[in-house]
Amino acid sequence: MKKNPVYNIDNFKADFGKKELYINTFKNHLKAHSFIEKPHRHNFYLLVLFTNGSGNHAIDFTNYAIKPGSLFVLQPGQIHHWELSEDIEGYIFFYSQEVYNIYFAQKKIEDYPFYQSVRNQPAIVFEKEELQTLLPYFDLMIQESQSANSNKQDKLLNLLDCIHIEISGKYLAESNHTSHSYNYKIQHFEQLLEQYFTTEKAPSFYAEKMNITLKHLNRICKDILNQTVTELIAKRIILEAKRLLIDASKTINQVADNLGFENYAYFIRLFKKQTGMTPSEFRKMIN
Repeated sequence: MKKNPVYNIDNFKADFGKKELYINTFKNHLKAHSFIEKPHRHNFYLLVLFTNGSGNHAIDFTNYAIKPGSLFVLQPGQIHHWELSEDIEGYIFFYSQEVYNIYFAQKKIEDYPFYQSVRNQPAIVFEKEELQTLLPYFDLMIQESQSANSNKQDKLLNLLDCIHIEISGKYLAESNHTSHSYNYKIQHFEQLLEQYFTTEKAPSFYAEKMNITLKHLNRICKDILNQTVTELIAKRIILEAKRLLIDASKTINQVADNLGFENYAYFIRLFKKQTGMTPSEFRKMIN
């Protein structure tokens, strides 16, 4: 059991060789990069649509079935791997936050509902008739990536944005992630949580940072995510603990220390409360 690698777009080769953008059919992608079937992370955004075949996609230790029409949207840092049938086909795109946000300027990639929270559902299934609207964009992405047009990147980014718009409509209709005035506060909270979760475990810390009361922050989290601030902090800690536990070179004590726990026994109790097993039992199960 080795430490999971973190890949950047430079680790992948395609006809369109840009550091910030990668476009490929899934079949060709898999031929050139078989290592993606093992657990790993990325430092970029990933969008993949399957049009044929079956399998399983594990994202942050949750399993999702793969079938024709399965679309997945992953954010930087999420750990994932695949188990795929031989007849798998589809499309896979990578893109950095910088290339997207700088190009469009007036909007940000993280404003799309499926990228607003790492706790949002990363899997969406499009029915056969729905794919008829979506697939032309994917086909045009592949065609344009192989062209010699001087304005290739402009066209690719605009096609990608059209895909995001189509996905957004489907996502909002199915997942009840409605636009809400609290959304930007959730994003702010998650940014703070990502920055401080290893050193700050108290819910009051985050409320103070946001200049609101803890009661109000809890109301926001319950309304949007149906979880309390305490629950969200614990879940983020446990997710990182699971990621660290995959690295067999780290002892349980080292994992607890990396997560800012001076009390080793408290870390064990928290992990068991959240997962139903001890860190050692989790490590054995993953192994």
